[in-house]
Amino acid sequence: MNKQKAINKRRARRKHHIRKKVFGSAGKPRLSVFRSNKHIYCQLIDDFAGATLASASTMSKEVCGTLGDASGGGRAAAVEVGKLIAERAKSAGVAQVVFDRNGYRFQGRVAELAKAARDGGLKF
Repeated sequence: MNKQKAINKRRARRKHHIRKKVFGSAGKPRLSVFRSNKHIYCQLIDDFAGATLASASTMSKEVCGTLGDASGGGRAAAVEVGKLIAERAKSAGVAQVVFDRNGYRFQGRVAELAKAARDGGLKF
């Protein structure tokens, strides 16, 4: 087994353990984060209805315009995505969320996104 497959397998295991405990509802949706090497994405998910209430990523027009020539995979991009998801959550009528780090460590881009979302008014 090569190194990347082993890393993905461990992340899938951590993700499974997290998702056993974290569940989103309409009043308190799940804020799920996915990060790739180039971009970072997040969604507010109502697990009862199986619907996405709001989403934001580094590929959205609002974030692309603020980054300029900078990469979409950096910490500054994660901060912008965190601010945007907090804005969109407010417009959707959401004040509290359950944070789902999706098997990633709570450091770097994931932590910056969470901090920016908190600063934007979301309560975890």
